[in-house]
Amino acid sequence: MSKKVQESKEMTSIANKIHGQMIRKKLGLFLATDIFLFIALSFMWIITEEWTHFGKIGFNYERRFTTHGDGFDSLKYIVKTTDGDEMVVNAFKAFILIMCVVGISMFFHFLNIALAYFGEYKKIKKTLKPINDMAIKAEEISRISFDESKYHTIENAIEHISPEQTQKMKLDDKELEGIEAAMNNMLARMHETYLQQTRFVNDASHELRTPIAVIQGYANMLDRWGKEDEEILDESITAIKNESDHMNHLVEQLLFLARGDAGRTEMKKEDVSLNEVMREIYEESLMIDEKHIYKYNEPNVDIHITADASMIKQAMRILVDNAAKYTKEGDEIVFAVGTMEKNEEGTLSGDGTYIGKVRCPYIQVQDSGIGMAEVDVKHMFERFYRADDTRKVQGTGLGLSIAKWIVDKHDGHFEIVSRKEIGTRIRIVFDEKE
Repeated sequence: MSKKVQESKEMTSIANKIHGQMIRKKLGLFLATDIFLFIALSFMWIITEEWTHFGKIGFNYERRFTTHGDGFDSLKYIVKTTDGDEMVVNAFKAFILIMCVVGISMFFHFLNIALAYFGEYKKIKKTLKPINDMAIKAEEISRISFDESKYHTIENAIEHISPEQTQKMKLDDKELEGIEAAMNNMLARMHETYLQQTRFVNDASHELRTPIAVIQGYANMLDRWGKEDEEILDESITAIKNESDHMNHLVEQLLFLARGDAGRTEMKKEDVSLNEVMREIYEESLMIDEKHIYKYNEPNVDIHITADASMIKQAMRILVDNAAKYTKEGDEIVFAVGTMEKNEEGTLSGDGTYIGKVRCPYIQVQDSGIGMAEVDVKHMFERFYRADDTRKVQGTGLGLSIAKWIVDKHDGHFEIVSRKEIGTRIRIVFDEKE
């Protein structure tokens, strides 16, 4: 077997190891999500059935599941109150429905892994390709002037590459300094990617644990004091419903980003009027939020881009929702649509070049809220990132990441101006000529 083939197999082994770690982390996160979804749906079904039948939830009721020996399809959920009132519900259909929902969730999770499988592996191989090429090139050079021991040094160093590695690789050979520098640069990029994925998984797990903890807390409070206190009972049920909605919203956002990362989100681009998009967002905001003053001075010129209208609306709703969250009641939130000048290199009819100006469409939201520090602006599109002074406001930390993904897919970019205690202006500029 030639040395060149050996080098290629080393790269394949390393790629398989890194890819396996990524798949295992994804499977763990998805499995935890599906288990929690099953528990949450079952709990919500029980609460709904008892509330519908009795008009209240009693924690001292006698509850049990039974099949009466007739098979699982005769599964019943039986509740007896202290007053002798009894509820018998067919639980088999509910169980099947819940399992269908969980099954669909699991299907999409595995579909996500399957669709992203080869793409992720290809990215890893692409990242490792420079090392593979260098190793092969080194073999060719060795036949001319290098000592064979130098290649064993490189071989051993490559073999021990790991995404968790933080220390720089040292080959202790002046003739290999160039290869050493290239390896360390690649290793730094691998480590940063690994850290980003690890942070994402950990943050997602934390965000999913939070609503569970709240639901458990209120359930315990109901068990201790809510049996006879109707006020505590109402408060607890409301809180449990709110946390369930919050968790559902979080899971939907995670699935959106997962589908996007896997390349499974389809864009239906067509000619779109930014004026109409902003007008719809403006009218929606007036209807659902009476606590703020919304303004929109529509331009006289109709501005068009080629885009997926629903995606652009989704990105704008995220920006408007953020603006409303961090702006005091009664303050203004201003919408705008327009074009802005942008420098662009062009080619003259000769050999010379010139700097010409083109006009690019934009759409923006400007608030008079709490504003952001410069350090927060730099990180605001990172997944789960939330500034210290915004943590008291409920949110997932994923909205702006979704908005950025949408804008990136439309070849656009954000321009942000923000000052603490003054407000924030976020402008989406589409990098296409008017």
